Amino acid sequence: MLAIPSQYQDLARFIQDFRHEMHRYPELSNQEFATTARIKAALENHQIRVLDLPLTTGLVAEIGDPLAEPLVVLRADIDALPIEEKSAVDYHSQYPGVMHACGHDFHTSAALGAAIMLKRREQSLPGRVRILFQAAEETGHGAPTLLATGALDHAAVIFGIHNDPSLAVGVIGSKAGALTAGVDRFAIGVAGTGSHAARPHEGNDPIIIAGQLIAALQTLIARNVQSSQNAVVSITQIHSGSTWNVIPDGAWLEGTVRSFDQATRELIERRFREVVQGIASAFASEITLDWQPGPPSVVNDADWVDFALQQGEAVGFTPRRVEASPIGEDFAFYQQQIAGAFIMVGSGGPFALHHPQFRVDDRALFPTANYLLQLAVAALARLAKE
Repeated sequence: MLAIPSQYQDLARFIQDFRHEMHRYPELSNQEFATTARIKAALENHQIRVLDLPLTTGLVAEIGDPLAEPLVVLRADIDALPIEEKSAVDYHSQYPGVMHACGHDFHTSAALGAAIMLKRREQSLPGRVRILFQAAEETGHGAPTLLATGALDHAAVIFGIHNDPSLAVGVIGSKAGALTAGVDRFAIGVAGTGSHAARPHEGNDPIIIAGQLIAALQTLIARNVQSSQNAVVSITQIHSGSTWNVIPDGAWLEGTVRSFDQATRELIERRFREVVQGIASAFASEITLDWQPGPPSVVNDADWVDFALQQGEAVGFTPRRVEASPIGEDFAFYQQQIAGAFIMVGSGGPFALHHPQFRVDDRALFPTANYLLQLAVAALARLAKE
């Protein structure tokens, strides 16, 4: 287990208390007003500069000479999920139906700890470090909002973390290339014609049409995407009808597409639209498709991944190369502008992300803060020499 040096015992307790308080009072995406205020107060209490940016929620802290280069960026997220907490922790959510079920309280508290330690050595930093306390990661729109403020202007590299309950405390993991999936959401409306269930020929049954859609859409991956490219189409909701002897006049379906390659992503969307149009024509029905693109894949820079894993090992973590995950992560938007690496940090399980009993092992918290410190300081030193 990673030890906490004696000089950091008070800081370790502080960020643990901060995390527990944040966990008690979670806030949903774009509603993180109290969370933002709490983070800002903690930063200002440690004389850490908060940038004046046009953000409604979330904020950006900066350590180092405001004009110094290079600029290294660390990112944490601050929002919670609309989930009723069922964990047994004594600091469980006080807000019904809202929970930090993805560990963003852990990410934020670790980043806060790193900011405080960076502040203590500010005079010796060969550059600047910005820490993004980003809102609305769960909606996939938080990163573009923050990017629009210019928060990454002139940045040389960005690092992000996410806890991983499948990894033990003391383990970090990453990989070069695609680490997470591109995320697309779709909703399909089928307009049929209702009739008596005993006289279906007088209507146009939307349930039959929806069934054909489901069957056809499930062939998109198997018959359009080469086997070396991972992708998935999942239909997660279907609603139609209200009683046993009436054919309804409509049906509604919703789901998601995940892919790891931009060309594959575009192919699936094109074929998806063609299938929907073809079935609409075949059944003389009006079918609407609402396609909502989300974040692209997190695509890690190979060199910075190697660097990030080496820095983890330097402070006592066990580094691993991990497999790509079909989760979505809007950190990908930052990587479209600058190089960077996204790293998974073991949080000890046993419950998966977004589970109502999800929890993080507190023993991972200070080591993660120390890791972020190491990443920032080592990256500045490396960039300053280039």
